Amino acid sequence: MTNISNVVDVIDAAVPLAPDQATWALRRQRDKVVSATQGSYDAMFSPAVEGLSVTERLLVALHACCVSKADSLAAHYRDRLAAEGADSGVIEAVDSGEPVADARLRTVLAFTGKLIERPIEGDRAAVQSLADSGLSAPAIVAMSQLIAFLSYQIRLAAGLKALAAAEAAA
Repeated sequence: MTNISNVVDVIDAAVPLAPDQATWALRRQRDKVVSATQGSYDAMFSPAVEGLSVTERLLVALHACCVSKADSLAAHYRDRLAAEGADSGVIEAVDSGEPVADARLRTVLAFTGKLIERPIEGDRAAVQSLADSGLSAPAIVAMSQLIAFLSYQIRLAAGLKALAAAEAAA
């Protein structure tokens, strides 16, 4: 399968399935969905997105995965952060749920946690806290889109893992 970034498909890496598995075949029934999922990933982490650095977006992704206990995806984002040269202390803090020193990043991660764990709290005040921390309206929209994508990606990986486990148990 080819994707925009010409790298391994993130879901394939997070949920290794063999071509002889029914779950593998099920995932590929609609190649358009597989391509669109990877294409969305590529777009979400493109350097062309303004207002949030790639590193900030990867930290948001790591936090969302940690909060959701999506270990294989969290490992992917840790690796991406290391490849980007992100500060290892910040990665460790996000990974362990410890507060980060940077106020803007702390606000971004708090907003991420709200949308992942308690979406009802992603209200006007939560959005205003992002603006107050210096995020522009386009950056807030981009971050909200990223969090929505991450929610989908995390659930897709969890669903595929559950199907593969059920298939193995049968």
